[in-house]
Formats: sequence, structure tokens, C-alpha cells
Amino acid sequence: ENIPCKLREYQHGFVCVCDKTNCDFLDESVDNPNESEIVIVSSSQAGLRFDVSKTLWPTNASKSINIRDHGMKIEPRVLLAGEQTLNFPTNLFGFFRSKDVSVNVDLSKKYQKIIGFGGAFTGSVSYNLDQVSEELQDLLYKSYYSQNGIGYNFIRIPIGGCDFDLDAWAYNELPENDAKLTNFTSLDPRDLKLISKMQRMQKVSGNSNVKILATAWSPPKWMKTNNDWTGASALKKEYYQTWADYYLRFIELMSKGGVDLWGITTGNEPMNGVIGWLFVHFMSLGWTAGNQGVWVGDHLGPTIKNSPYSHVKILAGDDQRYTFPWWFHDMENARPNVTSFLDGMAVHWYWDKFVPAEVLDSASKHYPDKLILNTESCIGDKPFQTHGPVLGSWNRAEDYILAYIEDLKHSVNGWIDWNLLLNEDGGPNYVSNHVESPVVVNKTSDEAYKQPIFYAIGHFSRFIPENSVRIGVTSTDSEVECIGFQRPDSKIVLIAYNKRNNAINMKLNVPSRSALTITIPAKSIHSVIFRAVQ
Repeated sequence: ENIPCKLREYQHGFVCVCDKTNCDFLDESVDNPNESEIVIVSSSQAGLRFDVSKTLWPTNASKSINIRDHGMKIEPRVLLAGEQTLNFPTNLFGFFRSKDVSVNVDLSKKYQKIIGFGGAFTGSVSYNLDQVSEELQDLLYKSYYSQNGIGYNFIRIPIGGCDFDLDAWAYNELPENDAKLTNFTSLDPRDLKLISKMQRMQKVSGNSNVKILATAWSPPKWMKTNNDWTGASALKKEYYQTWADYYLRFIELMSKGGVDLWGITTGNEPMNGVIGWLFVHFMSLGWTAGNQGVWVGDHLGPTIKNSPYSHVKILAGDDQRYTFPWWFHDMENARPNVTSFLDGMAVHWYWDKFVPAEVLDSASKHYPDKLILNTESCIGDKPFQTHGPVLGSWNRAEDYILAYIEDLKHSVNGWIDWNLLLNEDGGPNYVSNHVESPVVVNKTSDEAYKQPIFYAIGHFSRFIPENSVRIGVTSTDSEVECIGFQRPDSKIVLIAYNKRNNAINMKLNVPSRSALTITIPAKSIHSVIFRAVQ
């Protein structure tokens, strides 16, 4: 049974309110249509949140279904020969002429495979969870990681501290100059608490298929050339092997604590310690691509791959799109063997609007056996943006929707968002770096607010399971963005976003099916699920 969103309106739009007794969920079987059915799950600026419509595929005549905002729908109707599609008001501000758009599906075109979606479990997330009731914590875990929620299967965690933590910290800060890491023999209490929360999350969500990716922001200060958490820095060459051993020690201790890591990255945003230190004031470690190639090729790669944890994947880069693909070429130039140790390339989204997505395709073409995973995204990080959450902002959700579609159209295999949840200020953290989050918690009222971003991500993560394959989908209108996938259960999911400020008639042209026209509202996203006909 679908549990509807409890809408609350703020100045910039709607949120869905969760408290310890109530939260919205989808029926687990919502996307299991039979061969004659089609399911449409819709969210919109005007207040739809995972609104579910079902209809039958037309047999020998075209057919139209109208998705009405605020949950107001009309019955699907079959169009007779020569009959026009009937237009309806689709928001509260009047009547708009609907535009006709054709979306064409080509099942013969197959592209990359999807490995999944997720978010980050930082120290700030752990702290914020402790501020609300256990009942609400469980509902939020289920909202993210269950099939009744948005079906996440990835978690990104820091190795030591990160910018979203209450303090900067690392393992083995003392004794200094300790190349053997004699004080790194057990997990920090903060990580033990994190493990407990992740295990609780998997239990209450019924999801044991969660991949955990670990990233280091900085080693202890004594390993670095500037002996500081932030600023222009590099790893001292005498500690290249020690830093590789540090990664392995973390993998070992996490495994002993009951958490087997899926993968690691070579370090968060290495350019922050090269050029980014001018404006980045949180933990970082600077790398040039060549030096990172030496470290990975001679130290990290052999250390991990010759250990009992050789299955742990290594993703390099973990920085902005502008590093693609030259960063990996420079790593190779320094150590030609380095890519044999790499399983993939990690990218962040923050400066995407200044770099074309084609650089991702170039990287994929040059390294066709490597994954490309987007490993961090949030809004509110830039000087010209509002810092912290903007409750109800659909504009921020639209940024996410368009970014997910663009990345997935350009060779990306999955996406891990940043903090799972933050407080109403967008923190807390030790550098007052306040940003947006898909879920915002209010400890005073023991409530959580699911932002439009939560549903924007969910239209992808919930309906595109692991091992789905992208298929050919085109739209005749650049204002209607579409992408499609064939899932492991053979069903097809199309995700369509109407950027326009008016309704459009979206005509689906699917092989071996009669055409179906869906009238979709302004500023709305839809996951359309159906079975392919052989």
C-alpha cells in the first residue's frame, strides 16, 4: 500500500514531513506491471510526490492518460480515429496549451550498465541522527534504503574525518612520524558508532545488498609537507607506503567490525591541496596526477591487490569533471602499470556546468573496462548560492534531475550523493560549510523534511536497479529530457522531465506497442515502467 506524502508548504515550495509515527512510502510492488499495464510515477513542482497512475497499453487505437497536479487525475480515455488529445488544466494558475512531443524508444541500442545509487554517511549525518528519535531514524533508513523508499544500494564513508564532521581528525595522529602505524590498531569510537548505524539501517530496510565506498580526506598531519589539515600540501615521499598501509589497516579493521568495503577511492578532491586551498578550508591532501600514479602504481595498488582484500575496488580521481580524462593519462605516463590496479574513475559534479559531459565519454572510450562513478554532489557550496537548505526548492531538484540524466547519458555507471541528511542550517561541521541535503532534520520538533531533491533522486534510484542497462531513447523536444533503461527483470523504465512551464503531450513510441500519449504537467518528472514485448 502506498503511504502518501504529508505535504507542507514553505516559501519556496513543498516538503514531505516525516515524524516518528508517519512517513510516506511506496508499495514495494508498484513497479511490477503485467504485460498489458503501464505504471507512471510522478513528482512535480506543484506538489505531486511519487504519485502513481496505472493504465492499460492501447491495443489497436492510440490512447491518452492525463497526469493532474496535486493528485487530481482523470480516467484514461481511448482516442478514436482522427480525434484530438483533450487538454486539461495542469496547475492552479490557469489553462495552458499543451505541446506535442514524441519520445522514441529503441530497444536494440544498448549502452552502459548501472551499478547503483546512494548517499554519504558522514560524521555530521551520524550526529544529526542522534538528535531525533529512534523511530524517526528507522523511518529515514527505510526511506533511503528499502524498496518501499528510494532503493539506495551505496554508502560513501570517510576514512577518518572529512569536511562534514564535528572535528578534523585522522587515525594515528600520535605518535608522530610513526611509519609503522603502531597506534592504528582499533577503530575510533566514531567509526564504531557509524558501523552500528549502518548495520541498523540494513536491518530495518531489509537491504543487505549495500555497497560501501570509503574515501580519505587527509592523513595525519605529520605525513604531509605542510603539517596541517588544509592548505597547499602533498604527501611526504617517505610515507608513500605508510599511507597505503593506512588504507589497508582501515579495510582490515572495518572487516573485523562486520563491514566489508566494496571499494576505496584514492582520496577526496586532490586538487583542493594543489589549487583549491585558496578557497577550501577543510581537510585535504594535494596530489598531482603523476605523483598519484606513482603512489597507486608502486604502493596502494600492490598493497591492496596482494592482500586478503584484493576484491576491494580502487577508484582514482575523485575530483571534478575538469580532471577527465587527462588525470588518468598523466597517472599512466608516470606508471604505465597503474590502470591494472584501477577498477574505475570517480567524479564530482560541482563544476559540471563549465565542462562538457563529453569528457566522460572520452574517459570511457579510452578505458572501456573501468567504471565511472559520480561520488559526490550537493548544492549550496558556491559563493553565489544560498548556503544551507532551501525548504521546498524545486529549482534545486531540477538541477539534480538534469545532472543525473546528463551523466547517465554520458557513460556514468552510478551516482552517490553527499550527506544523507543535515540539520536546518545545512550542518553542523567544524568549518561552517553549510549546504543543501535531500533530507533535513528538525530536532526541536522531532521531524524530518524530504526535500524535492529526495524525490528527484528517487525517480532514478528506486526504478533503475543494479545491472540495468541504458537503452536508446530520444525526444523531439529539447525541453523534455528523457532517458531509458532495461532492467534485470526485463522491464523497461523511462524517466522523463518536462522543463517547460506548461503541460506537454508526451507520445510514447515503443516497438511492438500502439502509441500512448501522456499529458504531463509543467515542471514534472515521471518514471514510466512497463514490460517489453518480444
